[in-house]
Amino acid sequence: MQPSERRASIYRRGLIIVATLATAYMASHFFRSSNVTTGLDLMRDLSVGPGALGALTGAFFFGFAAMQIPCGFFFDRFGPRRTVAGMLVLATIGGIIFTTAPSWPVLLTGRVLLGAGFGVMLIGSMVVITRWFPPDRFSTLTAVVLSVGLLGNLIATTPLAWAAEISGWRTVFAAAVLFTAVAAIAVWIVVRDAPPGHPFLARKPEPVGEMLQGLFEVLRNPRLWPIISLNFFNYACTFTVQGLWGGAYLREVHGLTPIAAGNVLLAAVVAYQLGMLCFGPLDRLFDTRKWIAIGGTVAIIVLLAALAIPASPPVWLPIGAIVAMGFFSASSTMVMTHGRGIFPDRLIGRGIATMNTSVMLGVAVMQTVSGMILGAFEPLAGGARTEIAYRSLFAFLTVILICAVLSYSRSEDIKPSEEMRLRELAKAA
Repeated sequence: MQPSERRASIYRRGLIIVATLATAYMASHFFRSSNVTTGLDLMRDLSVGPGALGALTGAFFFGFAAMQIPCGFFFDRFGPRRTVAGMLVLATIGGIIFTTAPSWPVLLTGRVLLGAGFGVMLIGSMVVITRWFPPDRFSTLTAVVLSVGLLGNLIATTPLAWAAEISGWRTVFAAAVLFTAVAAIAVWIVVRDAPPGHPFLARKPEPVGEMLQGLFEVLRNPRLWPIISLNFFNYACTFTVQGLWGGAYLREVHGLTPIAAGNVLLAAVVAYQLGMLCFGPLDRLFDTRKWIAIGGTVAIIVLLAALAIPASPPVWLPIGAIVAMGFFSASSTMVMTHGRGIFPDRLIGRGIATMNTSVMLGVAVMQTVSGMILGAFEPLAGGARTEIAYRSLFAFLTVILICAVLSYSRSEDIKPSEEMRLRELAKAA
């Protein structure tokens, strides 16, 4: 086989593997986002308040975050195939517990296991992309994975609201659990850790002591922490709106029906998918990652302020802000891509795991804190949250994100052109 034919064959095989992981990733996005549509129903069925719902939603991300560092070790030692397939089995078990839960504590347990099981999906996809494709394709292919995965978010909006009204949320969740089980089997059959001849396949597995030393090396990297500061809050702030309270806000403050609110959230997910496809290639186009991330985050800050500042705005303003926020929240992938660029290949699993830990821990903390903020305000007679309660939450998110982007602005940019130059020099050597 000619070298060009071999490269083309590896490229095609890599695309099939990435497509399989991206399809499985849909289940993660469905379960993490479902509470934005079913949240009021869960509070009613289980007789809990916004604080409990915030904790329940955050539990997914605490489980998710808890598995990031262990999975970084698993990826570097065992590879993505065995790690992802095994953890999807855990997610399936968590989904069964969640779907059949008779009470809030059992529901919480299932939610934690779901988060832990799905905690490997994005990192596994990124590790596969790193090993099967050149560095300048990382951002674009990661954006494609996220865009496909976001179909799960889309299903968790209007389709979930519609299906839940017909058959109940447990029936819909049972179908999602079955999908997760099938995805675990597909990953085991299709995914391979690296292309033929890749150093990972001939590696000598590191002893536990060396693996821990590698983690400490990641954490001691001085370029990591300014990036972590934005990584922790960017997705957390936008997902607090789009993944938890956006639907309730539109229903309780602006009087939208569940289906109408679901339509707005669906439009936001579509905008997010378009944003992924638009933001993905921008680093190669403008030869920067840092300033693309800053630009997208500043846009989110403006949109959060638009939700926080005006009293009794016309309904088109919050609807437009939530949908536009979906588009610009795709800038969070550029922060991850920026962070990936500071780690060598031997630390890529642990490096990306550390980055993703900050993302999911940020979401878990913000979901929990958001429930506490809303719960601190006296509800209306019917139990609905007041407009001032929601505006206070949005103002808090605005201030937090401003502080995060100021900290991130001190980071050193990682330019794609410089990465490619260093890669060519390494090949020549």
